[in-house]
Amino acid sequence: MEIRQVGVVGCGQMGGGIAQVSALAGYRVVVSEINAQLLARGMAAIAAFLDKSTARGNLTPSDKDAAMSRLQGTTDMKDFNDCDLVIEATVENLELKKKIFGELDKICPEHAVLASNTSSLSIIDMAMATSRPDRVLGMHFFNPVPVMKLLELVRTIATSDDTFAAGKSFGQSIGKTVIVTQDTPGFIVNRLLVPQLLNAIRMLETGVATREDIDAGLTLGLNHPMGPLALSDLIGLDTVLFIANSLYDEFKEAQHAPPVLLARMVTSGRLGRKTGTGFYEYGKSRNV
Repeated sequence: MEIRQVGVVGCGQMGGGIAQVSALAGYRVVVSEINAQLLARGMAAIAAFLDKSTARGNLTPSDKDAAMSRLQGTTDMKDFNDCDLVIEATVENLELKKKIFGELDKICPEHAVLASNTSSLSIIDMAMATSRPDRVLGMHFFNPVPVMKLLELVRTIATSDDTFAAGKSFGQSIGKTVIVTQDTPGFIVNRLLVPQLLNAIRMLETGVATREDIDAGLTLGLNHPMGPLALSDLIGLDTVLFIANSLYDEFKEAQHAPPVLLARMVTSGRLGRKTGTGFYEYGKSRNV
């Protein structure tokens, strides 16, 4: 199938990034938010990113203007009624996502593919909230979407060959390297990454080393661009805890059990960069 118009549910950091790269690749894009204020904030963030790219010479003014002209913001999900692909990029809440998929199923054309940007939740659970489970798959982007080159394509036991091919072709068309994974908690990247993050937190919790030395061990010893504690702050400690709990609930393996320190920090609102405080201090609290 040919994808001409893309819908994105959510215009936050992830959804806005997905909408942006899709528009830059030449697709007409409809991106939604739950209210006008959040939509305006998301659209402004996209415009600001494109302005910076233009100022740095990475994008021509005409390409920037063309991309913005292909973007339509909305607070009405009925505006997805002409989309060939709709990507859900909302908070990690399965019941909310299932509700959204049920609504999209009623709104979108019969041929449309529905996808979720979830980092760990079951895609088949979302698919079964629709009448088209064969046309549902996972498309897990990485943050920040315009910069990170990877896309995890998640195929369920119900995803059809045509749907899979359409998802892979779309991912490649927006400049992503596509890797394929089964519909299992954590997929590929988080299943590898989260135990490492949790081990770093346990080392700090038990006094093995300081936060600085733990992070320096991976940045200088393994040539990682960022240490595990700083990376946890960037991801969001609430997100790390959520994924860890999802992995532990599924596999019941000790490596996925969240450290007490992580749970306590989330309870206290120390979520990392998004709140200004996590394992490190980031100054004034801000939303991201």
